[in-house]
Amino acid sequence: MIVAMDQFGKKEFRYYANFLSSLAKDMTRFYYLKLNKPFKVINKSKGKGYDPVTKADRAFEKFIRSKIKKRFPTHEIIGEEFGRKKTKSDFTWVIDPIDGTRSFVIGNPTWSNLIALNYKGNPIVGLANFPKLSKYYLNYSNKTAYVVNIACVGKDKKKKLLVNKKATFKNVKVAGAFHGWLSLKKQSKIPKVLKLMQFPCFDALSYAHFCEGKIDIVLQCQNKIWDVHALIPIISAAGGIASNWKNGDAKHGGSILVSANKTIHKKMLKLLKPAL
Repeated sequence: MIVAMDQFGKKEFRYYANFLSSLAKDMTRFYYLKLNKPFKVINKSKGKGYDPVTKADRAFEKFIRSKIKKRFPTHEIIGEEFGRKKTKSDFTWVIDPIDGTRSFVIGNPTWSNLIALNYKGNPIVGLANFPKLSKYYLNYSNKTAYVVNIACVGKDKKKKLLVNKKATFKNVKVAGAFHGWLSLKKQSKIPKVLKLMQFPCFDALSYAHFCEGKIDIVLQCQNKIWDVHALIPIISAAGGIASNWKNGDAKHGGSILVSANKTIHKKMLKLLKPAL
């Protein structure tokens, strides 16, 4: 499909969302047929920290790339494991084959496949697929997103995503993780933030729960573009706000903050400022 416009229309959104919906089910089948078995873990950091990768990460990315290349041969692709395939297209697919590899390694089912379609550098359609949970999150426009529970028998169950717009700072539910990136010295400067972080942060699943209105704020440190691009359009379509800790565009990655409304987002940015 060729889109000769700066903005997507309803048909274009649905065309790409339907492709990703089908791909979500393909990835889940691929996992259970090929990857649900013992594996070896490799540390990409080589003694300078812990950045695990498995054969499953690479197998997933190859599988995803093959599906995209077959359907959209001229589109650019950026993936965590195999880098960038440059083209002259306005379309770029950004892939995190397994978001939450640490969770994957220890058998925590919160890991996911993240895929974003960017148009002229902006994430516009996003998929977060959770094979072990048999569900995926996907936006069908810039104002509509769903969580789809894949049924073993019968029809899939689809529910519209909507953040908790009634959230107030007095009763806010905050999930956060620093992943070793925020020093203890900097953490000591944001005691109010630490006190508010009373809910666990489970990789992309926490952002998914945010989109369902179960959590009001999610904050994390040092995200790469493939960690966040798929989530940005889903969050936006569900009514959420996403930025970095300096209130810049979340599409550039870095330390990310998402909030259910402008009021609590503004207050949280103020509390995080001493840690910048």
